[in-house]
Amino acid sequence: LFLCRLGCELSKTARTCLVQPARFLRCSPKMLRFSIEERGQPRSPDYRLYFKRADGKYISPFHDIPLYADTNEGSVIPAKKAKTDGREAVFNMVVEVPRWTNAKMEIATKEPLNPIKQDMKKGKLRYVANIFPHKGYIWNYGALPQTWEDPHHKDEATGCCGDNDPIDVCEIGSKVCSLGEVIQVKVLGVLALIDEGQTDWKILAINIDDPDRKS
Repeated sequence: LFLCRLGCELSKTARTCLVQPARFLRCSPKMLRFSIEERGQPRSPDYRLYFKRADGKYISPFHDIPLYADTNEGSVIPAKKAKTDGREAVFNMVVEVPRWTNAKMEIATKEPLNPIKQDMKKGKLRYVANIFPHKGYIWNYGALPQTWEDPHHKDEATGCCGDNDPIDVCEIGSKVCSLGEVIQVKVLGVLALIDEGQTDWKILAINIDDPDRKS
């Protein structure tokens, strides 16, 4: 089993058509630009968000964006070497659901190139309910690339197997991120949930560029 090390061992379950014009994003000051390509109409079962490198090659946000943040500004995608913020490692996070939005977007782990799509349940698109006075997610929600919760391994802490998805991240900084944005985060804590009998780890983190990250 791949052990996702977040400063310490987190869990033994963790492992690793209309085409819209591509948008050009800067992931962070330490990462080169890449583009995202939207296909289909937003809020429809056909909508997909694909990732492309600066040279035009498609990449997978699940497999090709490393877990650890970049230490080399000259690389096309982040390096697999851990960057540190003082004494703590810094990780890449793929934003699936920006703060204050309701659509339940996620990396399509079973599709080629693993685009981001809107999740469906019982044939209907999923949306998160508002909790007054807030709208949608109260944080930026996403995933750690190159991680995976093993559905065949029972976690010692929860007594349940993994949910067969990347490890989820709740980024609590002040910035409202964009769908598909890749940010660098520092881990603050971890919470284990049991969702429909499956282990679902949630990483609590903050953007390293956030003004409150050291407070």
